[in-house]
Amino acid sequence: QVRLVESGGGLVQAGGSLRLSCAASGGTFSSYVLGWFRQAPGKEREFVAAISWNGITTYYADSVKGRFTISRDNAKNTVYLQSNTLKPEDTAVYYCAATPPYRPITSSGGHYDYWGQGTQVTVSS
Repeated sequence: QVRLVESGGGLVQAGGSLRLSCAASGGTFSSYVLGWFRQAPGKEREFVAAISWNGITTYYADSVKGRFTISRDNAKNTVYLQSNTLKPEDTAVYYCAATPPYRPITSSGGHYDYWGQGTQVTVSS
């Protein structure tokens, strides 16, 4: 069983930055595609970013491209989301997720089997 725990959320002014972290335990971390998703109040969950199991390939939603960077440290079993130039519309609960081992990188939440509990990001204008 894979357990994911997010941290690093908080309140930040527009234009500011946050680095979200997601620590994993259980399973073989280096074999998972890892993704970040977010859900704002009253809206559906949406894809933010993903990184392949070997860290070579990354994939971003158009809304965050150029502002957010996903990375992973397999030695620390941790995935990060560096979020820069934050906007009020980035306000949401951010979730990290992991696929079963050695899957292709994907933006589809249905392909991720393991989810964290989420961390709140609030961007004030």
